[in-house]
Amino acid sequence: MNPILNQVGTIFIPVSNIEQSRDWYCDLLGLPSDGDILFDHLYVIPMNGVDIVLDSKIFSSDNILNTPLFHFNTNNIEQSYTYVKNKGIEIITEIEHGHWFNFKDPDGNHLMICIC
Repeated sequence: MNPILNQVGTIFIPVSNIEQSRDWYCDLLGLPSDGDILFDHLYVIPMNGVDIVLDSKIFSSDNILNTPLFHFNTNNIEQSYTYVKNKGIEIITEIEHGHWFNFKDPDGNHLMICIC
């Protein structure tokens, strides 16, 4: 029997400044940013599904995510694109194939929003 579960527990994102990144991600997702920073370097973003953990201890320029490892879901890709653009966030791609686009967080990590 395989002891490894067919589940993802959490997604780690390396960030340089835990407080600023907490505020940025919470603002992007429309969440309050009043949760506790754990051990001076971790912040858990509660998601509907797999949580995201921002971690400033693992940050280095070598660890910046240059390819999205996951995507945020949306029901309206055009509204999401406009929302991200209006926040002044660096967008890397236009809306591709009518259902996804990529953008960067303040540390340069590549993120994706995709229609579900």
